[in-house]
Amino acid sequence: MQDEMVPISEASEQVKVTTQRLALLHLAFSRTLVDKFGWADGKQLILDSIKTYGEYVADRTKKGHQGLPKYGFWEKREGKPDLCELGKVMLEMGEAELGVMYCLIDPAKTMAADDSSKLIHTRCMILGHDECQFSTIPTSESDRDSFKEGEDWTGVDPIIDEFLEKD
Repeated sequence: MQDEMVPISEASEQVKVTTQRLALLHLAFSRTLVDKFGWADGKQLILDSIKTYGEYVADRTKKGHQGLPKYGFWEKREGKPDLCELGKVMLEMGEAELGVMYCLIDPAKTMAADDSSKLIHTRCMILGHDECQFSTIPTSESDRDSFKEGEDWTGVDPIIDEFLEKD
């Protein structure tokens, strides 16, 4: 069988479709948990799941697997910031509260790999910014304790924590 060459634009579109489905899967599981167990218990189950997901991602990355796809995960826009495909779907679905918990994968995967630092959002599209931006900063003892103990660890990412506290 001969290998077929696919243009990057077509491959990017296929990654975009997969990314959108991932966003829908996260929202479906999250909505089910919150509807079944209420906001507080459902939120904690989502956080527990994202923490485990972060551990899986950190482990695979440590083994040499690529973290994110090179094409299609971010929508490139000329003269404007790139848009996160996950965030776009979460906003389209009107599920910012549930959607932004997915964004906690960033501090979860970095803290799972090395709990002395965390990747946090300095801007987050789901929270109304025009883009996502990140910063890697040291963790505090409180960050490490809440993350390890399985309690509400949203405080490790201050802008996400502030948003969820308002709601």
